[in-house]
Amino acid sequence: MSRYRPATQPTFYFVGVTTTSSSIMRVFPAWARHLRLKDAVLKGIDFPLHADPEAYRDVVSFIKSDPLSLGALVTTHKIDLFNAARDIFDVIDPHARLMHETSCLSKLGGKLICHAKDPISSGLAIDGFIPAGYFAETGAEVLSMGAGGSTIAITWHLMHKERGADAPSRIIVTDRSQPRLDQIERIHKDMTSTVEIKYVLADRPELNDETLAALKPGSLVINATGLGKDAPGSPITDRGVFPKRGIAWDLNYRGDLIFLDQARRQQARQQLQIEDGWTYFLHGWTQVIAEVFDIAIPVSGPDFDDMSRIAIEAAKG
Repeated sequence: MSRYRPATQPTFYFVGVTTTSSSIMRVFPAWARHLRLKDAVLKGIDFPLHADPEAYRDVVSFIKSDPLSLGALVTTHKIDLFNAARDIFDVIDPHARLMHETSCLSKLGGKLICHAKDPISSGLAIDGFIPAGYFAETGAEVLSMGAGGSTIAITWHLMHKERGADAPSRIIVTDRSQPRLDQIERIHKDMTSTVEIKYVLADRPELNDETLAALKPGSLVINATGLGKDAPGSPITDRGVFPKRGIAWDLNYRGDLIFLDQARRQQARQQLQIEDGWTYFLHGWTQVIAEVFDIAIPVSGPDFDDMSRIAIEAAKG
């Protein structure tokens, strides 16, 4: 017996950790009006980090069987939910198959489809603030702290053969969990990229500081740990030093954002470019909404700018 009640109107789910405090709860109704999604609603479903696999199976089975439950965006639980419910999906898209994760559930022709949209949305976000040719010109490296779904997607985009010479000279992935590092290493091997990759077990922030200190000038430093949103803190200490002319990118846009505060204190001295997760948030949601509701949403230009403006206004409310 499922703990979920059948939907009485077209319902889109947000599977996360602290969904009620997300801006999307105010943003989605405004977007739905703009996109003419009629009486569609968004409902949050919260699970603790690394929940019981049966909890993931229960929600996926419910969405699959309930006619007015149209799909879901999955955050934080992308890998765990995929592993727990893999046999329930009717179709697994190529990105999800490669990355062993799902960020989007949709339905088509009575089939439940598992998608990994992050490679697309993270690529759109990165290409929005890092100009073409940047890595080829600078020889910069990438440090991504946290070996979860976001880092898998971001590194896939940066390692892709189509980038040619415009790839990082080296990618370093750190995480507190050796099994997570082992998993991302297996996925990277399947990508058959020529980019050098190093995996560092960093079970305390001082070890991230050490990795940070060794980066080349211009390198991209990413907080992909969830610290600052899903849990308090930062993956580095206040003694961590960002690379000269580096780029500090926090995938969070709400919460404590201590990592961004640390970067801002060094911004002038180290000539840093600082980015939060707002555009990543926009692309992440619009890519999934387009899939679940089977509509086209532009990824740039005036229509995308309208979506951003509407979200900013709604988030203030």
